[in-house]
Amino acid sequence: MDFPGNLYVIVAPSGAGKSTLVNALLAQDPRLQLSVSHTTRAPRGKDQHGREYFFVSPSEFDELVEIDAFVEWAQVHGQRYGTSKMAIEDRIRQGTDIILEIDFQGAQQIKYLYPNAVTIFILPPSLEALLARLQKRGEDATEVIELRMQNATTEMAQAPKFDFVIINDLFEQALFDLKSIVHAQRLKYSAQRRARAETFKALHLP
Repeated sequence: MDFPGNLYVIVAPSGAGKSTLVNALLAQDPRLQLSVSHTTRAPRGKDQHGREYFFVSPSEFDELVEIDAFVEWAQVHGQRYGTSKMAIEDRIRQGTDIILEIDFQGAQQIKYLYPNAVTIFILPPSLEALLARLQKRGEDATEVIELRMQNATTEMAQAPKFDFVIINDLFEQALFDLKSIVHAQRLKYSAQRRARAETFKALHLP
């Protein structure tokens, strides 16, 4: 689908720093908007409904699946997460650049439906660093952290399928890398042609 807006899909194992990087990017780039997913998991910490996620019950999630409201959904760490079709297509059709923070299953579905989507995988510098970050944030019980570490191996094995990979060792460097990917995508011929269709037409460019 040749919509003028760009779609960026960012995936990382839990604890790799994905949300921190995305929030910093959003604060510096007014052209970007975050697509807020629906989830059946309970809010934690300072989570707010409609900001981090739309928190819904399992039955409400089932209803959304039945009416085909999601462009993708998946089960992650025992909970379900889904991306609203309307939340994506309405905005990229209007020329807005959208960021999706989802799991690798959802990323594969998005790439299939939107071939122009840019997929980015964020890796930790080591498994030891990943474990330390999960423990430091103090939001999960020990058994939950163990599950997240087990799942991280499976998740990181999908990194070769992504367009770009960022290793989040030094935060400022990782943020610079992320901003560079976003900017480079906007300057691609195909992206410029979608975003500036009238200019290309006036210049008699295909």
